[in-house]
Amino acid sequence: MLLASSSAAVAGEKCAKSSVTAVSHQKEDKMDIVDTAVEAGSFKTLVAAVKAAGLVETLKGKGPFTVFAPTDEAFEKLPSGTVETLLKPENKDKLVAILTYHVVAGNVKAADVVKIKSAKTVQGQTVAIDAADGVKINDANVVKADIDCGNGVIHVIDAVLIPKE
Repeated sequence: MLLASSSAAVAGEKCAKSSVTAVSHQKEDKMDIVDTAVEAGSFKTLVAAVKAAGLVETLKGKGPFTVFAPTDEAFEKLPSGTVETLLKPENKDKLVAILTYHVVAGNVKAADVVKIKSAKTVQGQTVAIDAADGVKINDANVVKADIDCGNGVIHVIDAVLIPKE
């Protein structure tokens, strides 16, 4: 988990960097959520799933989005064969539902997350938020918060969130 957190932290630092150009006086774009996840290196399974679900362009879009991003280790906790099954074209709808259950519209930072008890996901269902002892999204622990991106924020979690059927 420490490796995943440190990789995410490095990507977060890169993502948060911006510069001002003398000509345009506009901030250079920060990396988007997808590019940040790729750069971190600890979200290979998540990125593969996002590609298989056809959600790359959406998550590279304007946003803002708040993504609860499970690490590769989080995906490894699923029963054997689950990821492979979900990545099959015939299971695309289920994969889209699972992935969009990890996304909340808006830019919800950690300071905001600790003030709320639930959040409606893009998938349509709500996730429970418990900040009593660290921050939990349903049964997943937030292991790294506030990785700032050009189109939102990533919070790294240690388990895959599964919506109710």
